[in-house]
Amino acid sequence: MEAISLKIEKTSTDAIIKFTANTVLINGSYQFNNIDDAKNSPLAQQLFHLPFIKRVFISANFVAVERFNIVEWSDVEEEVKEQIEIYLNNPGVLVLEENEPQQKTPVEVYTEKTPNPSVLKFVANKKLVTTDFEFKTIEDAQNAPLATELYNFPFVKEIFISENYVSITKNDSVEWEEIMIEVRSFIKQFIAEEKEIVSSTFKQEKTEAVTKETATNLDDVSKQIVSILDEYVKPAVAADGGNIAFQSYEPTTQTVHVILQGACSGCPSSTITLKNGIENMLKQLIPGKIGQVVAINN
Repeated sequence: MEAISLKIEKTSTDAIIKFTANTVLINGSYQFNNIDDAKNSPLAQQLFHLPFIKRVFISANFVAVERFNIVEWSDVEEEVKEQIEIYLNNPGVLVLEENEPQQKTPVEVYTEKTPNPSVLKFVANKKLVTTDFEFKTIEDAQNAPLATELYNFPFVKEIFISENYVSITKNDSVEWEEIMIEVRSFIKQFIAEEKEIVSSTFKQEKTEAVTKETATNLDDVSKQIVSILDEYVKPAVAADGGNIAFQSYEPTTQTVHVILQGACSGCPSSTITLKNGIENMLKQLIPGKIGQVVAINN
C-alpha cells in the first residue's frame, strides 16, 4: 500500500494552509473550531495541542489548518506536515463514528526559537502540567523527574516547564545546532513513556508572583496591572517560551516590579521589551499611575 504523503498549498487567506494528500482521506467535510469541537477527531485534537492552531478543516483529500498570529507558517509548516503524515500512516482515524473507541495519540515534539539565543522551546502536542514550574538548579528539580533527567545533560543551565512546552537555557559550552535533535528526542521519548513530569505532591517555592486569582487583596492599580499582564502580555511572552508575573507596585515611585521566567529571564532583548512594550502599554492603559517597569530577576 502506497504511503500517504502531503503537499503544502497556500490559500487566499494567509492564516490558512492546506496539506493535500495523494489519496482520498475521508467522505464529507468537517470543521473544528476548538478542541471541544474535535472530540470525535483524534487528529484535530492532536493539532489543537499546538499553541498556534486556531481552526482545523478536514475534507476529501486535504487537511486545512488556520493559525493564530503568534507564528508564521514558514516557521512551522514542515513540522505540522510531518506530524499529520505520521498520523495518517499510523494509520489514524480522522473522524470517529459514534461510540468508536479513540486511538492513542502519538507524541510529537517540535522546537521553536526564542528571542533569547541561549533558550530553545520544545513544544509537545500533549498537556504536560497544569501550572508553570521554573528550575534554576538540579537541587530545585528534585521532585520534577523530567527536569532532573534533563540536568544530566551537562549543557543544561535552567529549565522552565509550562502547559505544553519545555524551555531550556543552555550554557555557552555548545551551540543549539549540535544538541537540539538529541534533546528533542529525549523529551519526546520521556513523554511517550508517560513518565511523571512533575510530582503531584511537589510544591515549588513561592516567587512572590501575583496572579489574577491571588490579587484580591491588592490596591486597584495593582489589580489593573495584573489584569493587563494576563490579558495582553502573557500570551505573547508564552509564545516566546517565557513568562512574566506581577510582583509589586510602589505608588510613591509609581514603579512596577515584575518577575521574568523561562526564555525571558536573562534575555538580551527583555530590557527593550520591558521599556518599549510593557511599560508603554501600562502607561497608556493606566495614565498617570505608571513611572517605570523593573524586572527584579533580570
